Parts: sequence; structure tokens; C-alpha cells
Amino acid sequence: MDTVGDVALPAELVARLRARWQLLIDIAVWGDIKSEQLGLLTRLRKRILELGERLKSLDADRAWIPKRRERIKNLLGSCLSARDTLLQTERAAQGVTGGRDKDALSQVLVDLHRIMTTELQEHENAWAETLQVLNKGSLEDEEDEEDA
Repeated sequence: MDTVGDVALPAELVARLRARWQLLIDIAVWGDIKSEQLGLLTRLRKRILELGERLKSLDADRAWIPKRRERIKNLLGSCLSARDTLLQTERAAQGVTGGRDKDALSQVLVDLHRIMTTELQEHENAWAETLQVLNKGSLEDEEDEEDA
């Protein structure tokens, strides 16, 4: 099956990631969180915005990429970037030392971490396996061309 749709996250998973991120940005901007480190909350908000951009890239239309292999590689790269940005966001959030919404901020980050390291990882593993099969098939095709 070589359809663009098979190289995409399920809409339900994207919706849950988006909902968690929206709650996270709401807490970061409107919530009661405090830090003793000067500028930390500003950096945290920037990281959360960057995380939102990375999560959005997971749902990007890849129809413009003609080869399935390249679509999969692009999506796997987006997954890696999103996970890396989540890690940076979690590190910044460790500097939050108080406020009524400190625990809520931590819980949303835990939820996002769980989703990205379990459910998203399952999809990544399946795409990586597909990529290996495609790469193996490509190598066999190249060998056949060389033998001809």
C-alpha cells in the first residue's frame, strides 16, 4: 500500500496531543506558576510554543513528498524533533518552584511524555519497520539493475 494516508498519525492521537498542548500553554500563560530564576517562565513559554510547532508538524500534510520512503523519513524526523523539544520543555519546567498551577503543569507534561513515549513510539516503530522493508526492497532493485 503506497498511499499518503498510511504515513500519518491517527486523528484521535493528534487531537489528544493538541488538547494536552493547549492545556499546557494555557497554564504557562494564564496559570499561577512561579520561579525563582529570572527569565525562566519566559523561556518555558517559548519552549512550549516551540513544542506546539513540533506537534503540529506531526500532523503536516506530506502529500507533496512523492516517495513513500521520504514521507516516512520526514515524519520520523518530526517525531524526533517533537520528543527532543518536549525534553527541553520538561527541563525548563523543573525550574517552576511554586504557584497554584505548578502541579497541573507537571501533570500535563507527564501526560504528554507518556503519550509520546508509548503511543507515538508504537507508530514510530511501525514506520521504522516499513522503512527497513522499503530500503531492503530498494537495495534488491539496485542489485537487479546491476545484474542486468
